[in-house]
Amino acid sequence: MSASSSPPDPAHPSRSDLPTAAAGSAGLGVHVLGIDHVGVAVADVDEAVARYRRLLGLVELHREVNDEQGVVEVMLGSPRRPSAPPLQVLAPTGPASPLQRFLHRRGPGLQQLAYRVDDVAQASRTLADAGVRLLYDEPRTGTAGSRINFIHPADGGGVLIELVELVEPADPSHLPARGRS
Repeated sequence: MSASSSPPDPAHPSRSDLPTAAAGSAGLGVHVLGIDHVGVAVADVDEAVARYRRLLGLVELHREVNDEQGVVEVMLGSPRRPSAPPLQVLAPTGPASPLQRFLHRRGPGLQQLAYRVDDVAQASRTLADAGVRLLYDEPRTGTAGSRINFIHPADGGGVLIELVELVEPADPSHLPARGRS
């Protein structure tokens, strides 16, 4: 073992047993449309929004409380490129929130990378059938009514990967652009 490598962690076994897609293929049949957003966990959402506004000039595109996920979330974006994938700032709504447990274990910072897919239910079935661990058996409701699921970090190369399917609301005027054109 070289000085730069670390011993295997039995709590996080290697997932080299997972099937891989051939180069140039559509993965395991999951149709990724692009990056939807990057999620950052914070203890205080208003403090974080002010920090990103001050440091990077990002503006608030959308804010909501997602009781099912136990978070308050704010989508921030560039005023110069509103269709670019936003930064999602997430804070727990209470001590029972899974995000609160994340913050307790890891502290604030990058929490997830979200990819947009055309059909999250189909993507979830395809991945589960291939032995990929998902956080939920069925997709749940995410930001602005989107449908979401997550690939467990052990199967996502150490990254919590969110799969997002946009659901067009009857009145999208109050929602962030997120590629709606």
